[in-house]
Amino acid sequence: MKDEVKAPLPSLHPSSFRLHPSPFWRYAPLAAWLCFIFFASTNEFSASNTSRIIRPLLLWLFPHITEATINQVHFLVRKAAHFTEYAVLALLAARAFRDSSKRLLRLRWWLASFALVACVALLDEYHQSFVPSRTASIYDSLLDMTGGATALVCLALWRRGSAEVRVQSEG
Repeated sequence: MKDEVKAPLPSLHPSSFRLHPSPFWRYAPLAAWLCFIFFASTNEFSASNTSRIIRPLLLWLFPHITEATINQVHFLVRKAAHFTEYAVLALLAARAFRDSSKRLLRLRWWLASFALVACVALLDEYHQSFVPSRTASIYDSLLDMTGGATALVCLALWRRGSAEVRVQSEG
């Protein structure tokens, strides 16, 4: 039995235990969020409908609030929603693309994620131009893209910092 060749032991390095989710689990949250964005660009999330929630809430919290202030807050909440909605889209796209089985997509996850955000933002505003209760605006698309880019920059910086900490702890 001296001539018996032993198989190499599996690596016990933490990176060898990294879970690579199936394409379904990688892309399903992204697809679900894209469906939500499409739904949010319908009449259901028009300014007149969101004011039915925001206005009573503001009046309950601040009984002496003026109508002008209510309108300003409503405007700011809607714009913050644009920014946040596309920040989430960017993070879900980055999650899907960073673990992709396609090498180019893994390497260019930031660019692919931002390209998806930009395309969806432009298509979303185009779609809204056909919904009578909605107004399409290139400025909303730019705000959407800014939300996506901000989330992607934060993620890239966080990953970079995590990688530097990992290198320092290994060295």
